Amino acid sequence: MTAALFSPEMLVDPYPTYAALRRTDPVHWHEPFGAWVLTRYDDVVAATQDPRLRSDRAGGMAERASCPELQRLFEVIGAQMNITDPARHHRLRALVAKVFTPRAVDNLRPAVETLVNELLDRLPEQGRFDVIADVAFPLPARVIARLLGLESGDLDQLKRWSDDFSTVFGTDPSAVTADQYQRALQSTHELTAFFSAEFAKRRATPGDDLLSLLVQAEIDGDRLSETELIANANLFLAAGHGTTTHLIGNGLLALLHHPDQLQLLHDDPSLIPNAVEEFLRYDGTVQFMVREAGEDLTIGGRSIRKGQLVYLMFAAANHDPARFPDPDRLDVRRRFDVHLAFGHGPHYCLGAALARMEAGVAFTALLRRCPELGLTGEPLAYQDNLELRGLKALPVAMDHRWA
Repeated sequence: MTAALFSPEMLVDPYPTYAALRRTDPVHWHEPFGAWVLTRYDDVVAATQDPRLRSDRAGGMAERASCPELQRLFEVIGAQMNITDPARHHRLRALVAKVFTPRAVDNLRPAVETLVNELLDRLPEQGRFDVIADVAFPLPARVIARLLGLESGDLDQLKRWSDDFSTVFGTDPSAVTADQYQRALQSTHELTAFFSAEFAKRRATPGDDLLSLLVQAEIDGDRLSETELIANANLFLAAGHGTTTHLIGNGLLALLHHPDQLQLLHDDPSLIPNAVEEFLRYDGTVQFMVREAGEDLTIGGRSIRKGQLVYLMFAAANHDPARFPDPDRLDVRRRFDVHLAFGHGPHYCLGAALARMEAGVAFTALLRRCPELGLTGEPLAYQDNLELRGLKALPVAMDHRWA
């Protein structure tokens, strides 16, 4: 069944809708959003590299909200490196990139392995548990807290603030209510107060955590402003746990729906890194990113006007049969060219290596220590966020004691 584009029904399964658009109208004008929607792989890749499509859209968001009192919210949004234009993005990224190098990520692996096993040790020896609440959320949340130098006890409150903040990205822009904007603004003020205090501590007593590195980061005398510090600390917090949580949840659900693929991983755990890539392609967390046309241009024979929004549907592109044979089939042995789950071009996800490592460690431990997981049959529900796809809970049952 094909759901209407960006409707609540799409939360259950967006892929038939993407496929229908790819076949019939791959550069689609979506009137309710006043935006273009790209669903073909080649169009999406080209758009990520087109300088005429601007990443910096905080000003446009503020204009559409038409509410001067929200200025601080959009100031913080506009300072996040994921929606800044090339010059500012390159500057921000260069100041923090060393924290996410492959070597730095690999140095974290032993600690992540220990943390995964500690989480699994707490699970019941028999019965049921929730993969999201018991493993997929606490693992990346504690890893990013460790990287940022924050106390684990702060995570629940920080997540609530961050979720309120991200509401303005994850739903129909015309459907964001005044109450949601106000909650996002209030959470922005509270996040600002929290991180300002944390940065003050790091200035007085620097450590080796990411917040200390952000405060001290300097290139040719250039440092991050206070707003840039707060905005990107929040970005690392949100991106560092939410996307990986859903990668683990969506990936495990896909395996449980495809027992033949699950068996392949039990038989040959060396396939797990490749399987993680397939989970990212098959049902990735980040469904799309948005650009704003900085000038008139043409995509796929359609005329895009300056100021119009363009939705780059990464999840649709990852199911394009022109790029991925039999794209709706889960195949943990699939040979990859390039999927778009982490984006493409200058804004390629800075934390991709960390997410891959955490997911690989989690799946390795889960499959080894719980060889007979199964779904409980309870209804599954997805987060009410069209941009970031993920389950609210994943209840599973296990029949065997831990190894």
